[in-house]
Amino acid sequence: MKIEQVHTNPDPYVPFALSQAIRVGGFVFVSGQPAIGEDGEIEGPGDFDRQARRAFGNLERALKAAGSGMNQVVKTTIFLKSMAYLDRMVDVRREWFSAPYPAESLVEVSALYSPDALIEVEAIAVVSEATS
Repeated sequence: MKIEQVHTNPDPYVPFALSQAIRVGGFVFVSGQPAIGEDGEIEGPGDFDRQARRAFGNLERALKAAGSGMNQVVKTTIFLKSMAYLDRMVDVRREWFSAPYPAESLVEVSALYSPDALIEVEAIAVVSEATS
């Protein structure tokens, strides 16, 4: 089975020797997407809603580059710096997904890769048969 690395332009993952996403078979596995802006910096330090929207936007961008989309996500793992953001997370998630909602794991972590990062979202999605 062919394993294909997925890139976006710019690809903020290159300096870290990891793939933004991997496409294999009919699936795409997307690495954790923080609220990294085009400049490579965390967008909206201290602003959870802005960071969550940017993280999900980055997820959507990686999925599109892999030939998939938000409506094809089957599983997410969301890392939050604090469960105090849970209600906001649910509201923002509704902006990106509709029923049937993806399976999900939601985890509070003590730190993410940057002290300013409040959220990171990773996903597994299917790739439409037309593009596989």
